[in-house]
Amino acid sequence: MFAFTNSKEKNSPTIVGAGAKIIGDIKGGNIVQVHGQINGKVMADTLVIGRGGKVIGKVVAKNLFLHGMIDGPATVDIANIFSDAEMTGVLSYKKLNITNNNRLDCKLVCRKGGDCDV
Repeated sequence: MFAFTNSKEKNSPTIVGAGAKIIGDIKGGNIVQVHGQINGKVMADTLVIGRGGKVIGKVVAKNLFLHGMIDGPATVDIANIFSDAEMTGVLSYKKLNITNNNRLDCKLVCRKGGDCDV
């Protein structure tokens, strides 16, 4: 199956497929989906790290949906952490949603102006 976009399309997601490994930084304007591995900084409006997905490095996003793993610091506005997610480092957030997870080994820091009643 082939995916085609036209030059006027501004909201195409950036997808790192399962089995892929990227060494370097990614800056996605809209959605970045990680099902493989990224060694580097990831910046996006919305970052989805799927089961089996892994980011080793810094994460900066407005919205984070974490099913996989982050090894490094993350600065996000809204963090959605799901049951299979793992994280080491510091998670800096304004709003935090955790669903049945006991695999986090990170420091949680609520930023000023955030919903800090976790």
